[in-house]
Amino acid sequence: MRKGFDSLSGIVMQQMQLNALSGDVFIFINKKRNQVKLLLFEGDGFAMYYKRLEKGTYELPAADHKNSNILVSSDQLQLILRGISLQHVHRRKRYQHSY
Repeated sequence: MRKGFDSLSGIVMQQMQLNALSGDVFIFINKKRNQVKLLLFEGDGFAMYYKRLEKGTYELPAADHKNSNILVSSDQLQLILRGISLQHVHRRKRYQHSY
């Protein structure tokens, strides 16, 4: 968790083969799962959110072992940051417009 803006954006572009300038939020969690960094390009520069839990861990969504990248929705990210178990969340049926 020592990496800064340039190192994390380099990881996004080189290792993940994604565009760090896309406006997507890139989430980095340490091995102990008690620290998280969020990297976001806001149009005029990078922003970083960093949090260390004093107690407890962050839950990660189920991952495909072939790929270390996990795509999460903004709702899932909020649940992860608030410490709500993703396995026990039940989403009610809603209309969703298809584009």
